[in-house]
Amino acid sequence: MQNNDKGIISVSMMCVRLDLTMDYLEAFKRSGVDMLHIDVMDGTFVPNITIGVDYVKQLREISSCPFDFHFMVEEPEEKMKWFDIREGDWVSVHWESTKHIDKCMQYIKSRGAKACVALNPGTPIFMIEEIYDYLDGVLLLSVNPGFAGQKIIPSVIEKVKKMKAHLKEIGREDITIIADGNMSNENSKLMYDAGARIFVAGTSSIVKNTIEGVDDRIAAMRKSIGY
Repeated sequence: MQNNDKGIISVSMMCVRLDLTMDYLEAFKRSGVDMLHIDVMDGTFVPNITIGVDYVKQLREISSCPFDFHFMVEEPEEKMKWFDIREGDWVSVHWESTKHIDKCMQYIKSRGAKACVALNPGTPIFMIEEIYDYLDGVLLLSVNPGFAGQKIIPSVIEKVKKMKAHLKEIGREDITIIADGNMSNENSKLMYDAGARIFVAGTSSIVKNTIEGVDDRIAAMRKSIGY
C-alpha cells in the first residue's frame, strides 16, 4: 500500500457476486486495488449474516491482497479468533459491540495487524478516547451497519472533519480515518476532503452485476480520492 496522501481503496467482497469473484479478483490485481474488505456479520449485532470462516480461508488461497476485516459481531474478542488474521491486514471492531474493546485491540496487535475501532453513525467520537494508544485506524460508518446499498447519512461528513481535527490536536495524525458506507465517487471526494484516507468501495462505485467496465470504475474512484 502507498504511504502518501493518496486514498486507499478497500473493495467490499460482500458485494461481489460469487460467479464473478475470480473475474473481479483478477481486475483488482490488474488495477492495483489495495485491500479486500471483509464484512463479518453475525445476525445479532446487525440484522444480517455475511462472510464466514470458510469463505475467508478460500479467499486467502486465491488472492494475495491484504484483508481489511470489519467485524460487526457480538463478543468480537472471541469470534475474531476464528479467522485467519495475518500481518499486514487491517481489522476494525465496533466499540458498541463489546465491553472489552482493549482486549480486542491487544489481540489484533498480537497478530501483527493494524488495529482499528469502528463507530456507528450515532456514536460520538469522544467514546474512544481511552484506546488511542492502540489505534492505527478509526472506521466511521456513514450508514447504519448491516446492508449494502443504503443512502449516506450526511452528518458523518462533518464527523470525519471533527475526527481529523481532533487527531491533529492530540498529535495522532498517524491514525487513519476509514470511510465506509455509500462511497460513490462523489461521496468519496467529500470524505477525502474531510480527512478520510481509506475508502470501502462497494455497489455505489466499483462492484456491479457485471465485470464490464470495472477498470474504468476503479480509475474513476481513484480520481475522487487524491490521484
